[in-house]
Amino acid sequence: MAVGLMDIKGQYAELQDRIEDAVLSVLRSGRVILGPNVKGFEEEASTYMGTTGSVGVANGTDGLTIALRALGVGPGDEVITVPFTFYATPEAIAQSGAKPVFVDILPDTLCIDPDAIKAAITPRTKAVMPVDLFGLPADANAVRKVAEAHGLSVVEDACQAWGATYDGRRAGSLGDLGVFSFFPTKNLGGYGDGGLVTGHSEVLVQRARELRFHGSKDKKTFTDIGFNSRLDELQAAILRLELGVIDEWNGRRALVAEWYDEYLPDEVVRPAVPDGHTHVYHLYMIRHPRRDDIAAACKERQVDCAAYYTTPMQLQPVFADMGHKLGDFPNTDEAAATNLAIPMHPNLTEEQVKEVAAAVEAGLA
Repeated sequence: MAVGLMDIKGQYAELQDRIEDAVLSVLRSGRVILGPNVKGFEEEASTYMGTTGSVGVANGTDGLTIALRALGVGPGDEVITVPFTFYATPEAIAQSGAKPVFVDILPDTLCIDPDAIKAAITPRTKAVMPVDLFGLPADANAVRKVAEAHGLSVVEDACQAWGATYDGRRAGSLGDLGVFSFFPTKNLGGYGDGGLVTGHSEVLVQRARELRFHGSKDKKTFTDIGFNSRLDELQAAILRLELGVIDEWNGRRALVAEWYDEYLPDEVVRPAVPDGHTHVYHLYMIRHPRRDDIAAACKERQVDCAAYYTTPMQLQPVFADMGHKLGDFPNTDEAAATNLAIPMHPNLTEEQVKEVAAAVEAGLA
């Protein structure tokens, strides 16, 4: 039987009656834009993360751009980030008018190398954007130490890490501002696009709130060039329900990861989880030089899998004018050439995990 990489339908089935009731309630209410569910979700999300406030936006990419704009990032500025990430990370930097500056990742966690940040800082550097990759927070304390020493802001791209923790704190609360995506495949996923900007400063949260609505506080006076980027009321109603079960779902993902640790062949590199971190396994990413052989064996056995960021950002055509080449970021190059996501979702059984592990082993035979 086929084993899927994700299971959106299965997770929906667990909450189907409640989701359909919530959606119907919104439709009957007539409040479909910035209604009580958006407000309620923003408040509940802030409580969950321990932040001062949260601002629902249309998607994670808008959230990253709005966060940068709220911090005053604009033309002439530089923002340091990683090339081993989804395009939205550097795209948001460019959307803000700034220039993305890439630094390498750590070889074990695949998150930003804090030491590499120092060498990339110039008089134009305004902010750092670490990525909590595949469900694991970056080393926030080390990033913060470098940022504070040079007067830089930190925007945490937590789009893949809802519920993860670092040093007892939730992902999304580890920078000046944090950003989430609620794309349907995320751990906390909607049924369409959606995003959230989080922060500890009421001033920054209010700034993000104005930017999401055309740069206005009151719909009458416009003080900035903003965005039309609002979390949908229907999505917020669904996300409020999922917020009540997300820790359970993440716990089930962690159990699946334990099974993988037991059954996968020793030759493959498993996700690293440093002390003080919890990983929520948005993706369970293995690595091996024979990645393509493993993928072929998985396909033959109807086990879904996918390689991510095989052309990392520094080599994408849009950034060709930066002049980067293969070898500039060796840890990124290695990760791009060897990574493979294997099935990970809350509904995987131990028997399915064994099937996946057998397929991986067959690819190495």
